[in-house]
Amino acid sequence: MTEWYIYLAVVGVGVFAGYINTLAGSGSLLTLPLLMFLGLPPNVANGTNRVAILLQNVIGVASFTRQKKLDFKLDIWLAIPAIFGAILGAVIAVDINVMIMKQVIGALLLIMFFVILFKPEVWVKEQAGTIHSKPGPLKVIIFFAIGLYGGFIQAGVGFFLLTGLVMGAGLDLVRANAVKVFIVLCYTPVALFIFYMNDQVDFFWGLILALGNMTGAFLATKMAVRKGSSFVRYVLLLIIFLASVHLLGFTGILLKLTN
Repeated sequence: MTEWYIYLAVVGVGVFAGYINTLAGSGSLLTLPLLMFLGLPPNVANGTNRVAILLQNVIGVASFTRQKKLDFKLDIWLAIPAIFGAILGAVIAVDINVMIMKQVIGALLLIMFFVILFKPEVWVKEQAGTIHSKPGPLKVIIFFAIGLYGGFIQAGVGFFLLTGLVMGAGLDLVRANAVKVFIVLCYTPVALFIFYMNDQVDFFWGLILALGNMTGAFLATKMAVRKGSSFVRYVLLLIIFLASVHLLGFTGILLKLTN
């Protein structure tokens, strides 16, 4: 029987993850290790995480819509190639060996540690503009590739989407953030269905985590992007580093060296 405080911890991490997912990205770098800590295999954790992501982005899109930050007739053209990419990405993910997925997640966490360490959001902010039009062939390829990555493993996709939306579509950061949430909402149901059909979704933990993610998304859309960003960044760095070291098996090596 799971202790009551575990449920509170899952909801709490979900709030934090939903908050940073909505404002920038990489919240799944926290929730994936958490789900695996609860005993879910890496593949199931990857699928289960999509339950929280889906409901989180329903809240995010609804709030951004009320604030008039979305233009669905225009934004859907960026979401369509991402949806097709996510289908391929999810199909690849469900067929990957559990141990390989564990190593992939561990390596990704370590890479994202350095991505966050060097503050990519500063570079993106400096490039932000106000242009947005229907995507040409290059934009279609870019957002298909981002969708493929998001379908394969959600963690860190927010950074790629923001970069694509700012550098590829020319959006300012406020609009880019809203469109990012919309694109993820569009492709997540498809990816979730594929994981579900392959028995890689635990709805019990997914819905508990979703309670936190939805709350975090709601708070994030009501607050300034920069509020608390330094604190979020440092916590992310610590947790990502520890999780990547564990998943890549470095903890076992260190224990052997010290014994």
